[in-house]
Amino acid sequence: MKNELVQHFTNLQLPEVPQQWLLNVWDALQGLDDWYDNDEVDQQQKQQAIYTILVELPNNPFYAEYRHWLTPLMASLVLKWCGANQMEEKQEHNAVSYVWRAAYYDLVLMVVNIVHGFDVASKASSYVAKMYGEPLEVYLKEFNNA
Repeated sequence: MKNELVQHFTNLQLPEVPQQWLLNVWDALQGLDDWYDNDEVDQQQKQQAIYTILVELPNNPFYAEYRHWLTPLMASLVLKWCGANQMEEKQEHNAVSYVWRAAYYDLVLMVVNIVHGFDVASKASSYVAKMYGEPLEVYLKEFNNA
């Protein structure tokens, strides 16, 4: 998936520094979600997630310049992730929990907006929405097979 993200970011003509921030966010989210779900996460992966969160993300120059735009979206992302987890734990998984799991792409769209402006971001918005790699049917099927 990470290679696909890089290709998408290249297609969106995102510069290297914002790309790196988005990739670090992706890595941190994947690591934390695996940790939360009690998936197999080795000590090195945990250490890397901690380092990424505490050192790499806040010190990225793009984030440092635009934190006032990006931090509220990060907070929303976490809250949506919590809500999706709660719905899933109660077996209430549905299209809403599916969409809330994709809050990362809100960040991607905002980065496109910051880098390229509204006109480009508005035209790219459907492309960004389609970046979410897991179809709804696959997401819902996971719960039927659990």
